[in-house]
Amino acid sequence: MPNTTVIVGSAEGLHARPAGIIAEAAEKYDTDIEISFDGEEADAASAMLIMALGAEKGAEVTVSGDDAAAVAEIAALIEQDLDAG
Repeated sequence: MPNTTVIVGSAEGLHARPAGIIAEAAEKYDTDIEISFDGEEADAASAMLIMALGAEKGAEVTVSGDDAAAVAEIAALIEQDLDAG
């Protein structure tokens, strides 16, 4: 199962706006993508579950799933400052 560990780039962490962007991207894949932080896992297609992780800027999270392209896309989004713009 492909996985990668990345650092949260959004200034306010994985709160509503970044979580919504990530979940929307994850929904287009026909596979499960998980985000793990501090011993907890969240379905990347659920903004509520992503927010519940409580990952702040600079936190190290792991993205995993069966589709390497999906994992790479979600990981890249997490690394960006999705609050900018």
